Amino acid sequence: MKIAVTGSIATDHLMTFQGRFADSLVVDQLDKISLSFLADDLQIRRGGVAANICFGMANLGLHPILVDAVGEDFADYRSWLERHGVDCESVYVSETRHTARFVCTTDEDMAQIATFYAGAMSEAREIELEPVAQRVGGLDLVMVGPSDPEGMRRHTVECRQRGIPFIADPSQQLAFADGPFIRELISGAQYLFTNEYEAHMTEQKTGWSAEEILQEVGTRVITRGKEGAQILRHGEDPIEVPVAGEVARVDPTGVGDAFRAGFLAGLTWELDLRTCAEIGSMLATYVLETVGTQEYVLRQHDFLTRLGQAYGEQTVAAVQPHLACRRD
Repeated sequence: MKIAVTGSIATDHLMTFQGRFADSLVVDQLDKISLSFLADDLQIRRGGVAANICFGMANLGLHPILVDAVGEDFADYRSWLERHGVDCESVYVSETRHTARFVCTTDEDMAQIATFYAGAMSEAREIELEPVAQRVGGLDLVMVGPSDPEGMRRHTVECRQRGIPFIADPSQQLAFADGPFIRELISGAQYLFTNEYEAHMTEQKTGWSAEEILQEVGTRVITRGKEGAQILRHGEDPIEVPVAGEVARVDPTGVGDAFRAGFLAGLTWELDLRTCAEIGSMLATYVLETVGTQEYVLRQHDFLTRLGQAYGEQTVAAVQPHLACRRD
């Protein structure tokens, strides 16, 4: 299965705050908010939703196709991704803008405050998917992830027009989008990915009920933090998948991206939806246990051992024939 992943490619500036944001918030003064938090650590890492997803898929042994826009400062990042097995030939390079930046501070409760600078990402609207499909011999699935809103719209429309199955994953862009735009992004998608908060926001902004959304998309995948993930299909019982146990909770940045990477790997391997979510949940723990979204290392024996501890040997038996991560 050939999967193209569209969405942000960015550099992450990750800081930690030894305290709780909630302690500094005065609820009845939020319209006058003016806060500064003293961070005690700064890590500069590779990131961006699409790049994180592709990195995760590649670490599981796949060769995903990364599609979005970057600046000329992308050379080192490109080399890193290609070395790990990501196809970067369809990445568009801006002549005038820097690669996007994500600046995030995490407190001791794992709450986060973040700012995103789009930069070259705003040129993603210039990208056509058909040349990508022609280059690789056709696309079986496109994930339309959060990026330049007009780029997301263009990719979604093109997928519908050309009959390419697609995944809607509007993510962070839901906060800025209105109802008609969100309806356009998700209508006809085979899968709709959101976290629990975004799921409610989608219903509120579109004016569609949960059931009506299921009539518009094939499958809803909702991540719910420590409560795991839920998979919904029209006329079927929900599938509930608990989280896999972590060794330590270090930084939640990129956990959702890793879940998507594992889920897409399962789809590529033609596994059932529960197993797809279990792979995603297991991969997500590796990101939670590290600072940075692409700093973890997968080793086959360790991954399968932890997968079995979390979800049982039946899941291991389903995954093992396909898994192609490091063996040392």
